Amino acid sequence: MAEVSLDTWAATVAAELGLKGVELDTEAVLDLAAVAAHSVVRPAAPVTTFLAGLAAGLAGGSEADVREAIESLTALCERVAEDS
Repeated sequence: MAEVSLDTWAATVAAELGLKGVELDTEAVLDLAAVAAHSVVRPAAPVTTFLAGLAAGLAGGSEADVREAIESLTALCERVAEDS
């Protein structure tokens, strides 16, 4: 299997889904996944990032919408970790 950078993969996936002009902050998504995995349970990582993307899309899909969803869920994961 050929190695593909994560940014290239994200651009390929976006194109496949018809998402033109989408700029994805892959580091922010990975950071959210890490916080969810370590604060909640490991399988929370993909579920949390999926829900962040869904919420951002339903809110309009702007970069600000994505950032807001990620920030909100990061804070939630941190609160869960504090309560544990």
